[in-house]
Amino acid sequence: MTETVTATGAVDVAELVSQAREGRPRAVARLISLVEGASPLLREVMAALAPHTGHAYVVGLTGSPGVGKSTSTSALVSAYRRAGKRVGVLAVDPSSPFSGGALLGDRVRMGEHASDPGVYIRSMATRGHLGGLAWAAPQAVRVLDAAGCDVVLVETVGVGQSEVEIASQADTTVVLLAPGMGDGIQAAKAGILEVGDVFVVNKADRDGADATVRELNHMLGLGEARAPGDWRPSIVKTVAARGEGVDDVVAALEKHHAWMEEHGELAARRTRRAAHEVETIALTALRERIGDLRGDRRLGALADRIVSGDLDPYTAADELIAGVKEA
Repeated sequence: MTETVTATGAVDVAELVSQAREGRPRAVARLISLVEGASPLLREVMAALAPHTGHAYVVGLTGSPGVGKSTSTSALVSAYRRAGKRVGVLAVDPSSPFSGGALLGDRVRMGEHASDPGVYIRSMATRGHLGGLAWAAPQAVRVLDAAGCDVVLVETVGVGQSEVEIASQADTTVVLLAPGMGDGIQAAKAGILEVGDVFVVNKADRDGADATVRELNHMLGLGEARAPGDWRPSIVKTVAARGEGVDDVVAALEKHHAWMEEHGELAARRTRRAAHEVETIALTALRERIGDLRGDRRLGALADRIVSGDLDPYTAADELIAGVKEA
């Protein structure tokens, strides 16, 4: 592998991107590490990757803990590889309270694909970020897209009713449920139910699988306000541990992808995703600049005026923002 670090110790971003485009795992890993570490080179990396992105189909997989997300992800990898597609996997795990790294390490659970050059698997830690994803996930997806992955599977941490950020980060969102978990539908109806494009009832060899499907169908029909031609989420039963029903999931994903392309929804979702990404970057930069003012006398003076009743918080915030713009 050509060295991507110059004699002065600087990273050669252009060479690193070139090697990632060739599918070299070490280059892909290095780029994602730069993303996760919020490297000063991040802007240069994203600018170099931009012309090579926009080709991968991004599929998000979410659901409560214990429904078999990692097993289902691994089964989907196998199915897409049989179809000759290159696959990238971002497996988002809880953070270690000690190192800050990914706690569970999905690469262990997907070990059967570790030696496949057509598969790249990366565990990412949430590092306290809510919503089921790591904050760096959008840029990491961009790296895998530019590296030539046809499909990128993003597996979230086990989520509840409100942690549904994956819906804004994926082309298609797959919600996994399992029968016999007691709160399967309850956990889904208040939040996750609304974001699913494809629903997978995994562990369908258990008692109650058919009842779970019926409940899902019923709840999807409640308050339904779909116009003719609108997408109605598919429901698929699987036993991912044995590979049963996985081809049906792929078929449902392909059907949704085709529907999005036909109705212009794929481009619309990607535009919304890019807008969300830009907004997040801008807000992060603004927070950092405001954070720099915490030790500034202006912020303390504004706080004193609020306490004394001379100023309200909204006017103080306006003055603070004006100060940030001038800085």
